[in-house]
Amino acid sequence: MLRIGGQHCNMGKLNIFVKDMTPYMKGFLFACFTFLFVQSKAQDFNLTLITPQYHEGTAYLTYYYGKNMNVEDSAAVSSNGVAVFHKDKRVQPGVYSVVLPGKRFTFDILIDTSRLITIVAKDTANLVLTSDVNNDKENDIFRDYQRFIANKGPLLEIEREAFKVAKNKKDSSLHENNYRKLNDSLVAYRENLIAENPESMLAALLKSMKEPDLLHPQPQNRKDTMDNYWYYRKHYWDGVTFNDARIIRTPFFLPRVERYFRQVINQDADSVIKQVDYYLLLSRTTPGMYRFLLNWFTDEYYQPKYMGQDKVFVHLFEKYHSKGVSDWLSKEQLKLISDRAYMVMSNLVGVPAAPMMMTDVAGKPAPLYNLKSNFTVVVFWDPTCGHCQHDLPRIDSIYQAKWKKEGVGIYAVLTDNSVKPQWEKFIQDHKLGEWTHVYESDAEEKKVKEGNQPSYRQLYDVIQTPTVYLLDKDKRIIAKKLTIEQLDDVISAKLKTAPKG
Repeated sequence: MLRIGGQHCNMGKLNIFVKDMTPYMKGFLFACFTFLFVQSKAQDFNLTLITPQYHEGTAYLTYYYGKNMNVEDSAAVSSNGVAVFHKDKRVQPGVYSVVLPGKRFTFDILIDTSRLITIVAKDTANLVLTSDVNNDKENDIFRDYQRFIANKGPLLEIEREAFKVAKNKKDSSLHENNYRKLNDSLVAYRENLIAENPESMLAALLKSMKEPDLLHPQPQNRKDTMDNYWYYRKHYWDGVTFNDARIIRTPFFLPRVERYFRQVINQDADSVIKQVDYYLLLSRTTPGMYRFLLNWFTDEYYQPKYMGQDKVFVHLFEKYHSKGVSDWLSKEQLKLISDRAYMVMSNLVGVPAAPMMMTDVAGKPAPLYNLKSNFTVVVFWDPTCGHCQHDLPRIDSIYQAKWKKEGVGIYAVLTDNSVKPQWEKFIQDHKLGEWTHVYESDAEEKKVKEGNQPSYRQLYDVIQTPTVYLLDKDKRIIAKKLTIEQLDDVISAKLKTAPKG
């Protein structure tokens, strides 16, 4: 699977799920995430924060969602150290964090069905050990767990560091065994907690975080390795219930989704589509989960990391967005998705390249399909683009050394007619005369517009320069948006497998 790469001018990106924000870091079960202020609609809830160390300022009630921390509510701290967060209706369940004035100290809590919670934050030097959450059984369980982790965590870290600096095998074995015992006690605590509180929110979260065991902890051969992979993949989601929306508002769910879809499953588009459909089907009866996943899938494959995965985005548009299931998105967001889908439909890997009626340097018609070659490299470029100035001479060097004798043709399209003098000079100065150099004349552009037809920029998704496509003998798209090295690798691989004679 080729990862799309290279340097370009002018880049576009859709962000309907994850946004770049001012960083604000904090921990929950050893995780760090970004702090983002957005408004929520969750209501009917009362949380009282008692914080004797503060007599003014603003406290925030925030929740985890994806990579961000989002503000659910804010409250002024009174002169006697009390802040009250109130919503007219219940808030959505999940992992929340109270941010004390100054944003230096935070306090994690679980919110599920409780509508009346009181937090007494006694000592900012150690909020986990000295604070209490009243009126809520969920947080009694959670607080005990946090305190257990707070005690065991430093001991585990001490043994880990001691193992790293051990001078001999005896010391290494000692610290390894100590670490294993501590870790086993942590695992046992978690398993006992789940067994004793099976319906609790913390039990659901711990089960969701659990990694599957390996069939072969020390694989001896390729079969063992493959068995491990398939077992891991099969059991990856064992602890996750996709109709439980509580896990959405946690710091670990999105990284788990990212790892599965980026690293665990096959990256070819058809495999991804099958997995996308399956997990959207599993979550269909849980609106929050369904929305979370569809948003993430859409953002992930809007500008995919691997060539050919834009087919996934087109599938998401055709099967979901165009059917009206994403009514939570704004008209502007839906238009971006629609425009993007129609733009890439015509240039998916494997489909015939769209015809281009162009004019060459001499002013003569030079349609794409008139170029007869075993392979065609199509380059959209601009002589004023720095990356183009760097890359085009390199492409020609490879063309002269290797591609030319193999029947590879180059169809180079000028993307800005206002720089035609520079275009002609660049071609002449770098001796690129053996390529087919073309541009869209005013008459050709007018014909396209009057016929209400998509432009070549839309048909070939030209939002940056240089943009490079590789076509086969019949002008079907083999690959697109490649670096020069990737382009040469693909041509070389195709030549090796091409029938002789």
